[in-house]
Amino acid sequence: MNNPFLKEYIGDTADIQLVNEARSGNKKSLEVLILKHQPYIYNIAWKMVRNPMDAEDLTQEVNIKVITKLSQFKGESSFRTWLYRIVANHFLMSKRKTTETVLDSFDAMELALDNTPDVPLTTLEREENKKVIREMNYMCMSGMLLCLTKEQRITFILGEMFNADHTVGSEILGISKDNFRKRLSRARADLFNFMNNKCGLVNKSNPCRCHKKVTYAIKGKAIDSKNLLFNRSEYSAFRNLVKPKADTMLDYVDDKYAQLYQELPYKKDFDKRTFLEDVVNDEHVKKLMNLN
Repeated sequence: MNNPFLKEYIGDTADIQLVNEARSGNKKSLEVLILKHQPYIYNIAWKMVRNPMDAEDLTQEVNIKVITKLSQFKGESSFRTWLYRIVANHFLMSKRKTTETVLDSFDAMELALDNTPDVPLTTLEREENKKVIREMNYMCMSGMLLCLTKEQRITFILGEMFNADHTVGSEILGISKDNFRKRLSRARADLFNFMNNKCGLVNKSNPCRCHKKVTYAIKGKAIDSKNLLFNRSEYSAFRNLVKPKADTMLDYVDDKYAQLYQELPYKKDFDKRTFLEDVVNDEHVKKLMNLN
């Protein structure tokens, strides 16, 4: 399994070999190691902060931190635990981005939705604007994630979206299995309760519908219909890249709610130019790693 958050992950042996080669100065092995985990690191960052550019900055910061700390990996835990603990700690301790301060609670999210006027679309208009309506849906759900605390947010991303079980998740976050389960359950409950009370996709009795908000969002430049941030053909969905769990830690199950978050976009394709070249060609890194 390629997903490093599953119990069935079989890539740790290969990771350790790449680490040993990279620490011996093998630049190619370092590139392979970073490119292997970069999509997961980036998509955690993206869901943590919502803005793609902020996610790139966080990913670059983590890349540098991981590379410069490789010599400190002693094999006392699995490499994935060591790596993603650095990732989680960095994201939790990083300064809050602008988007995180705008939508910092469900009250703020509710106010933002209530202050966005409804402009109903005809059936034909909804069909013609299908891509932009989906963009509105992704943007809104990503905004809901920001309403969680940082601790809840990263637990939800790992546990609900990447399907990390309580053993893997607790090791990465450095908390007990019981605390991981409780934190995940609370995050799920908070999101579900808000959506059940507000979102028409989860509860049809709710008036809030994405297609009603699109016209105002475009007019207010919250959405650029010619440059969508979320609903792009090169992105996949979490459900296509993450193996579903055979069991669940939910105290309750709402299929529609879970499906919506598994549909959020996942950026899977990266090349060396995206983040890597500036790092591995940095003179400090080259000297530190004795890269050749």
